Amino acid sequence: MIRNVAIIAHVDHGKTTLVDALLRQSKTTLNKEQEAGDLIMDSNELERERGITIFSKNASVIWKDTKINIIDTPGHADFGGEVERVLKMADGALLLIDAKEGPMPQTRFVLKRALEMGHKIIVVINKIDKPDARIQYVLDKTFDLFIDLGADEESAYFPTIFASGRAGLAGKDPELSAMTNISPIFDAILEEIPAPSGDPEKPLQMLITTLFSDNFKGRIATGRIYNGKIKQGQEVAHINRDGEVKKSRIVSLMTFEGLKRIDTTEAEAGDIVAIAGIPDITIGETIADLENPQALPLLSIEEPTIRMTFSVNTSPLSGKEGEYKTSRQIRERLYKELENDVALRIEDDLASSGWIVSGRGELHLAIFIERLRREGYEFQVSRPQVITKIVDGQKLTPYEWVSIETPDEYAGTIIQKMGLRHAQLQDMKTESGTTYLEFIVATKELFGYRTEFLTDTRGLGVLNTVFYDYKPDTFAAHERDRGSLVAHESGVTSLYGLVGVQDRGLLFFGPGIQVYKGQVVGQGSRSGDIRINVCKEKHLTNMRSKGDGAMEHFNAPKGMSLEDALEYIDDTELVEVTPQNVRIRKIILDEVEARRARKGM
Repeated sequence: MIRNVAIIAHVDHGKTTLVDALLRQSKTTLNKEQEAGDLIMDSNELERERGITIFSKNASVIWKDTKINIIDTPGHADFGGEVERVLKMADGALLLIDAKEGPMPQTRFVLKRALEMGHKIIVVINKIDKPDARIQYVLDKTFDLFIDLGADEESAYFPTIFASGRAGLAGKDPELSAMTNISPIFDAILEEIPAPSGDPEKPLQMLITTLFSDNFKGRIATGRIYNGKIKQGQEVAHINRDGEVKKSRIVSLMTFEGLKRIDTTEAEAGDIVAIAGIPDITIGETIADLENPQALPLLSIEEPTIRMTFSVNTSPLSGKEGEYKTSRQIRERLYKELENDVALRIEDDLASSGWIVSGRGELHLAIFIERLRREGYEFQVSRPQVITKIVDGQKLTPYEWVSIETPDEYAGTIIQKMGLRHAQLQDMKTESGTTYLEFIVATKELFGYRTEFLTDTRGLGVLNTVFYDYKPDTFAAHERDRGSLVAHESGVTSLYGLVGVQDRGLLFFGPGIQVYKGQVVGQGSRSGDIRINVCKEKHLTNMRSKGDGAMEHFNAPKGMSLEDALEYIDDTELVEVTPQNVRIRKIILDEVEARRARKGM
């Protein structure tokens, strides 16, 4: 007996914590490291730091002699294409909703896809032990969401489980004291999620939904067997995206036991397995019977909407902080990523001797850049640009659906700022001191707004975006209204120099930091760049006044993270990325040369 269930939830609604409880209470075998820690499914270092699931993963547990394949899905819209593919492997889904926040925009995006596929949905209201939980309100909102998405009567009257993932408790009633363990979720899966359809006696059909590479086994493809059986060493037909049929051999066949992939000799219809031995396989393709090859419907791979140019670091500090910094090393690593991430596009840029890297969104590319940085790579990247299309002679640009939740007093500021970005207000409602806003805005106009939004709402606002559609380009653009403070010379920043220029704007550095001529060291208070000397030293004299230096105050600098830097830069700047530092610099470091370039000399 098999059940295949996906877990879908908004970022930070407790999905990974709940999966931890399911794994532990089903007596799944874990290694020592997993046994000691939490967030077991978030095995990647970045996932743990940010509290989001980036890579889809599979696990399986045995409950009452039934194998339950649990498919963890990313919660952020930038990884939405992976969510859709993952749903193809499942027959039903656990929809996890925070007992305070209720259904969120990205939940809506994934739920719509699940309902379109006809999946049975079990709603899990999580974090009911929160002091400010609004269980009945959240239930009503969830029901409204199902109706909005056109759910039929059977789907709209969904089974509901109440849970506290952190405490490992669940029940059919929201009374926490009556709960003893997490088993009501397992029982609901067995009762509500249908067994996978498929006939083991029919010719083999397996759909590939995720990929990852292994240093020993090469490219490993994971997917679900829709019909037939598959054996290790079996000769199969590989049907690619163009419909071409090639003869291949299954070198390694693996199934999931807990979080581990274990070798097996045979698997049949309904199970989720991983195979190795087909080097050119990719997502959406079919593994079929060699005698009677029949392709399954192709899976679509989402199109990129954002692109950036990566290039070798050319700053005065280049080569000093990274382990891998040559053109060959960076190019090899970029193209290697295509084996795992099918939403990524990479092409050589002959004009800049760099590489154009296209992805699903700012977060998608920022996560990739951060991973490269941690692996020891040193390079520089340009400002993100949107990818436009020409359809029937009309230029189309990507638009985002933006959902905002903010305290009432900041709503006016947000509406004003979104208005400057030519956003169209779709909905606005106020409930108990909180305003909910929905906008449609061009992706290119939204660049750089997240940091500004957090400042405007004192960190209390929540902003979510989901790709909406390609719409006609209005050619409007929102440009940064303040210039940069640029280092006038190379050297080490001094407190004396910084104090002398801090009234010009907001500085990014404190004293004792190595900077170079042309490096951006702060944001000005007005438009236009200003060259400043942050390395200026105080010259000693024989004269001293009694209060000399006592009144000097240095304002705390604003540290710039990688995402902050990518949001901040304009078309005249680059972000220099090394394992030790993230710096912002001018493309043309010398002021005189930059002035000539602007005049077209």
